[in-house]
Amino acid sequence: MERRILVVLPHPDDEAFGLSGTLAKHIEEGTPVTYACLTLGEMGRNMGVPPFTNRVGLPLIRKAELEEACAAIGIQDLRMLGFHDKTVEFEEPALIDGRIAALLDEVKPSLVYTFYPGYAVHPDHDATGAAVVRAVAKLPEDERPKVLCMAFSRGHEQEIGRPDVVNDVRGTLKQKLDAIRAHRSQFQAAELLGSNALTNKDLLERFGTERFWTYPIR
Repeated sequence: MERRILVVLPHPDDEAFGLSGTLAKHIEEGTPVTYACLTLGEMGRNMGVPPFTNRVGLPLIRKAELEEACAAIGIQDLRMLGFHDKTVEFEEPALIDGRIAALLDEVKPSLVYTFYPGYAVHPDHDATGAAVVRAVAKLPEDERPKVLCMAFSRGHEQEIGRPDVVNDVRGTLKQKLDAIRAHRSQFQAAELLGSNALTNKDLLERFGTERFWTYPIR
């Protein structure tokens, strides 16, 4: 069992599809989880279907959705770092690295989850993962936590190989689906609700496994 886990992601909802089942499993096993979300996703294009907010109200909506998703997963320690959506790649490295370094020093995790730099599609994803890697690399080698990354860009396995950690999260599928549903401004999740809902078998096949790559910190 891990001593403590730190999750560092840029947007509300980043945790839901690729990580929430794994985090729920850790929490059920008794491992504390701290989730640091860099932005409130205030530049998101979706306002609900039909729209139920606007650009002014979206940050508060997404903050509440994130809190609801964390409650579904079981995360009690949520940190919102206050960076601006879609600008993480332009932040001064010393600033963002310093915030992450402070979290590493406070939480002292044995394991960190983030995105794999260069293989996570969105510039904010890549920039966040890169900042985590830089911050961890500055720690003394015997104090560095393991870093597990999510990756899903086109052709990523040809460059970084197959995932070395594959978690069966069927036992925490309810928490995962509740976390996805919580982000209702961004995902209407038609496949989870109503007449188009997937069967239990389809849900298990689609959402029952989560995959990670161990980042080689040097």
